[in-house]
Amino acid sequence: MTEKKQLQLILDTCLMAGKIMTESGSEVYRVEDTMNRIAENAGQKESVSYVTATGLFMGFRSSNYTQLENVTERSINLEKVARVNNLSRKFADKEITIEELNLRLTNINHEAPTYSVPLQIFAAGVVSCTLMYIFGGSWQDFAATFLIGMIGYSVSFFTQAWLSIKFLDDFLAAFIIGFLAYLAVKFHLAGNIDNIIIGAVMPLVPGVAITNSFRDILAGNLLSGTARATEAIFVAGSIGIGIAIVFKLFM
Repeated sequence: MTEKKQLQLILDTCLMAGKIMTESGSEVYRVEDTMNRIAENAGQKESVSYVTATGLFMGFRSSNYTQLENVTERSINLEKVARVNNLSRKFADKEITIEELNLRLTNINHEAPTYSVPLQIFAAGVVSCTLMYIFGGSWQDFAATFLIGMIGYSVSFFTQAWLSIKFLDDFLAAFIIGFLAYLAVKFHLAGNIDNIIIGAVMPLVPGVAITNSFRDILAGNLLSGTARATEAIFVAGSIGIGIAIVFKLFM
């Protein structure tokens, strides 16, 4: 392999690893560290990387090669982050070559295990009713919160899948949660609308994004940390507006 193709392979591999981690919710400092370690173990000890929430830059001081990779999707999938870290460690230990690392990163979206949609919806219901009770709710609201939490998460999931409009999924899900909580209390299926809403919106709250934004800011990555925090604030605002409209219309 020529030196030019080798450098291009190293760049592609580093950027692919960084993009997977960024799209899966990893912190910026972790992404930069992984990219630099892969480059160093591939023989490029003077690599330069710059990561933001929407793009990754990678270059080598020893050459004129610099490349940009866009990040268009962001979610939370820590399994993918762990797999990329594991592959980078195997490459550092010489267990796999740079070609094998590139190939396995290409297939990571298919190899990483994902939970079925019904299981995700069921888990959202369990989280909703459990947290409702932990936050001071009563058993009277347990079943209603479980069902409304599942319905709210389903609305968010399928709205995002069908329309792909950012923040609309959280708004609609919150509105449906608030409306169903109002109906449950009105028809005496539950006792406290506040407890139901607090529990049912928990699967929608961007807790991991908020935590990562503060970790990025504390690590000195002010741009990425601020971008993540802004996105999390908009998500929280969408949820709040959806609930507020229900209270305005029906309470």
